[in-house]
Amino acid sequence: MPDDRSDQAARPSPDALLEKARAEMRGRLKIFLGAAPGVGKTYEMLVSGRAKLADGVDVVVGVVETHGRKETQALLDGFEIIPRVAVNYKGRALEEMDLDAILARKPDLVLVDELAHTNAEGSRHPKRYLDVQELLERGIDVYTTLNIQHVESLNDVVSQITRIHVRETVPDSIIDVADDVEIIDLTPDDLIKRLHDGKVYVPQTAQRALTNYFKPGNLTALRELALRRTAQRVDDQLVSHMQAHAISGPWAAGERVLVAIDHRPRCASLVRYAKRMASRLRAPWSAVYIETTRSIGLTEEQRDTIAATLRLAEQLGGEALTLPGRQVAEELLRHATSNNVTHIVIGSPEKQTWRQWLWPSPVDELIRHAGDISVHVMSGNEKEGEAARGVKPAPAVPTFNIRSYMLATAYVVIALGVSIVLDQVLDVRNLALVFLMAVLTSAVIHGLRPALYSCLLGAFAFNFFFLPPRFTLTIRDPESVIAFFFFIGVAVIASNLTATVQRQAAAARQRARTTEDLYIFSRKLASTGTLDDVLWATAFQIASMLKVRVVLLLPEDDTIAVKAGYPPDDTLDDADIAAARWAWEHNHAAGRGADTLPGAKRLYVPLRTGRTAVGVIGLDSDRRDGPLFTPEQQRLLDALADQAALAIERIQLVADVDRARLAAEADRLRSALLTSISHDLKTPLAAILGASGTLRDYFESMPAEDRNDLLTTVIDESERLNRFIANLLDMTKIESGAMEPNYGLHYPGDIVGSALRRAAKILKHHRTEVTIPADLPMVRVDPVLFEQALFNLLDNAGKYAPEDTVIRVGGWVDSGSVVFQIADEGPGIPPGDLTRIFDTFYRVRKGDQVRAGTGLGLSICRGFIEAMGGTIVAGNRKDRAGAVFTIRLPIPHDIPKLDELK
Repeated sequence: MPDDRSDQAARPSPDALLEKARAEMRGRLKIFLGAAPGVGKTYEMLVSGRAKLADGVDVVVGVVETHGRKETQALLDGFEIIPRVAVNYKGRALEEMDLDAILARKPDLVLVDELAHTNAEGSRHPKRYLDVQELLERGIDVYTTLNIQHVESLNDVVSQITRIHVRETVPDSIIDVADDVEIIDLTPDDLIKRLHDGKVYVPQTAQRALTNYFKPGNLTALRELALRRTAQRVDDQLVSHMQAHAISGPWAAGERVLVAIDHRPRCASLVRYAKRMASRLRAPWSAVYIETTRSIGLTEEQRDTIAATLRLAEQLGGEALTLPGRQVAEELLRHATSNNVTHIVIGSPEKQTWRQWLWPSPVDELIRHAGDISVHVMSGNEKEGEAARGVKPAPAVPTFNIRSYMLATAYVVIALGVSIVLDQVLDVRNLALVFLMAVLTSAVIHGLRPALYSCLLGAFAFNFFFLPPRFTLTIRDPESVIAFFFFIGVAVIASNLTATVQRQAAAARQRARTTEDLYIFSRKLASTGTLDDVLWATAFQIASMLKVRVVLLLPEDDTIAVKAGYPPDDTLDDADIAAARWAWEHNHAAGRGADTLPGAKRLYVPLRTGRTAVGVIGLDSDRRDGPLFTPEQQRLLDALADQAALAIERIQLVADVDRARLAAEADRLRSALLTSISHDLKTPLAAILGASGTLRDYFESMPAEDRNDLLTTVIDESERLNRFIANLLDMTKIESGAMEPNYGLHYPGDIVGSALRRAAKILKHHRTEVTIPADLPMVRVDPVLFEQALFNLLDNAGKYAPEDTVIRVGGWVDSGSVVFQIADEGPGIPPGDLTRIFDTFYRVRKGDQVRAGTGLGLSICRGFIEAMGGTIVAGNRKDRAGAVFTIRLPIPHDIPKLDELK
């Protein structure tokens, strides 16, 4: 066993050290984990917080829900409580944790209840656990509470147990990064007694909970889930501690089983034995194949055997790993000690051969250096040469390539010719180097066996043609005998080393090509924006790299349909459709070579992400015997499938976000339209009805002046109603794309004057200043649309600017454009609303109040101006308070000259 094994094992794991450094840079997270509501998580968190407070730690309460429990409320006395922030949600004021106030206060420790809580819409983060992550990143320690039913990976299990689906979940990564997880446990009887005593829910709710959720069987199952999840986190922390401190282990705080496999079929029985052992010990287990330099020379059948054994381990619930290493025992022990493995299962060595007299077997080395790890040496049930679960055994005779041996002979003949020439000037013993070159050439180009053949042939030629007496196989000089045998020894060793390096170089080149292909594929997926592009790129990449036929299927209307294929193929028989559907529904491989529906033409593998299956890959090749893929090809397929699944999920998530955004926008527009109609239609209609009703009832007795005022009200409100309806119609035309401007060359001053005359009644309480130069170039616009846009801007200015203030309308030429500007002396536009002020139905807020108006006028302005090839922007005046709207229209290139107009 090499000495550097212990040296390398004594080094801390870089990943563990990096994770430890990251943990030291952020705040510490402690989770009080409960099996069910009411076990006392909040109470225990407050008790721990008070202990920290007594130790002089700066502790504040971010959010704590007492649920009316007096004993919990009493524990809050003495804490500094950060006031919650009010969030307006659908007309209701909801209180949420004030994250900004906590960050500004920057305490040492903050108590945050109910980690899985969903924040109100409009908060910085949609989930409370994201608030906690930001606190941790700022270096603030957090105590928080969580029920086991809110853990994402256990959500479906809890639903099966309780028949209740919990919508608020927390990703497992939150528990994985927690520095401490404290289980808060109560027996089912004690928890049910708390329910009867009214310490969890009010009586009506408690009775309903006892009938549905808080059954003794449910609570027992939830307790087991909580205890197992906590034990899993503690075990991960133990392994991380051992890796960070270079503790070789094992520490038998928990059992872990590892089974070592190789290319022999009997390894399938070792995997099953390891599964049975892990089940008895209730321990996690893994199957490991160590890929050494000898692995390069394995045949395809032997690689198939390894692939089948690793797949068997995955099917039985274990973890399948392939690790590169120099020696099997060395790498097994390194992996076992770094992962706290307590049991290693390995097959007994092969029959004793001369090589094992010289070099100990991996089993002997493993037993010698295992230390406290138990090593189980098994003989296996499959006989040598018998197929293991449908895997064809490797043939005993390796493939013979006559061309390699013929070229090796040619190299020796060339060396012989060169040696005959050099024999005139060199000592005979130096000629051995020429033949050694032939041996090394054979090793580099053709591998070990042709190199050994050229070694023997070269030794024969060297002896026969150059060692005295020449042209005989006898050697007279004792020094020549020694030189001859040293030549053979050096040639064998050099050919072996050279062939090994050549195999490693070939494997490295292959891996480099694979890595480059994966990198190019990932870049291609990152640059694609449509689902079809992702599917076709995936089908082509898998087909070209694995030399198989590929079809990609995605769910569609309660079924699964072919979406892409390479070569293009959308014909699936009934067996293939059934296998693809089964793979999709069960998130497990089916079809050819699988345990389920093996009669299908193709093998169907689900495309999985961290959330769910997003599709299915169908794979087929002309090869009919054995598994479709070698272990290396299987790993490559997994990498390609993972990248494709993530890309498909990204496209689907973008589509979901777009649909959600459109739905939210439609809801907002619908709500805004209803609000606008209810106000802007009802108000003028009420005024018209009131004035006209008064005229009808009191016309004869009413003074003429009052009658005129009422008639003026009817006319004004009718005009207001007409403007609102016209705006709605204009907005409908803009959004439907039915707007067709009637272009023409017009002098802008005329259109500005017409808009001012229309707005005279609206601006009667304001002063207007107009600066439109007489030599302003004509613009190509639709005069009706341009006038309406100017009118809406003037209406907006008159609506928001105080009476007796000045509204300025100006125009000038700037950088090939005609610029129009309307500025008022009102309160201006809040900076946060500048980018949204042109949105449909958007109205500027002033404090908590929404300013009056339909929210259509400015949106129509933008639609009209952009339809005519111009731009409009909103801003605030720099010389004083007030809003300013700037329109830019391009100067036409075909403006006729004055004499052409005469």
